[in-house]
Amino acid sequence: MMNKKKLGKAWKWFKIITLFYIVIGIALYFLQDKLIFHPKKLPADYQYKFDIPFRQIDLTINEEKNLSIVQFTVPDSIRKGIVLYFHGNRENINRYAPYAKNFTRNNYEVWMMDYPGFGLSTGKRTENSLYEDALLFYKMAISKTAADSIIIYGKSIGTGIAAHLASVRDCKKLILETPYYSMDALARHYFFIYPVVPMTKYSLPTYEHFAYIKAPITIFHGTKDEVIPYKQAKRLSTKKTGTELITIQKGRHNNLTDFPLFQQKLDSLLRN
Repeated sequence: MMNKKKLGKAWKWFKIITLFYIVIGIALYFLQDKLIFHPKKLPADYQYKFDIPFRQIDLTINEEKNLSIVQFTVPDSIRKGIVLYFHGNRENINRYAPYAKNFTRNNYEVWMMDYPGFGLSTGKRTENSLYEDALLFYKMAISKTAADSIIIYGKSIGTGIAAHLASVRDCKKLILETPYYSMDALARHYFFIYPVVPMTKYSLPTYEHFAYIKAPITIFHGTKDEVIPYKQAKRLSTKKTGTELITIQKGRHNNLTDFPLFQQKLDSLLRN
């Protein structure tokens, strides 16, 4: 009788745990957009204000979709090229604008585009739409300068988009700051008890694109990154011979620009 009671109790807890597992799994699936992206919308009549020269552009795609772009400029007489900057998963261009000086001081224009739902950009956001928007972004740049004067730069969530673009279009360099091996691999890190591959809406397989990238690749990553583990960048760097991994000792996810090594190496990349 005692064994039967224990078995019944164990079965009851098994059902509770299983139900909890299923409910959490369903929530993760339907809420993953909110887990991955943290946009901050801006009023439709919003005007950016920055302390360096810039152009604010609204690129109308269709009735539902508009892409907001800010081009931080340098005089044409000294412009060396254009950096297409794919930012991280938070807020909007205002958050990333302070990084523009890293490029303009080296005589590169840096163009930033908000993803759908971020800032002034509107429309539906999917993995394919992110890739398509990146191609439009590149098309704008190639109309102004040659491919060997375009640098593609990705930060955090933007690294997968940047890598995909560099795999289908020519550029001078691909620079990735705090990249992930793939979004699936990152999801496995956080939710290892779930079969993440069939659950993820955004696979963003950065590593798959490396085989098709012709340009030199440089990766910056900190050893104390609390969002995307350093081991993901280390693993990613092995996917293409010649990839340069710049390890920032004790660097975290959002403070690499504070380190002299980061600034020195980025300046060197932009000078060459």
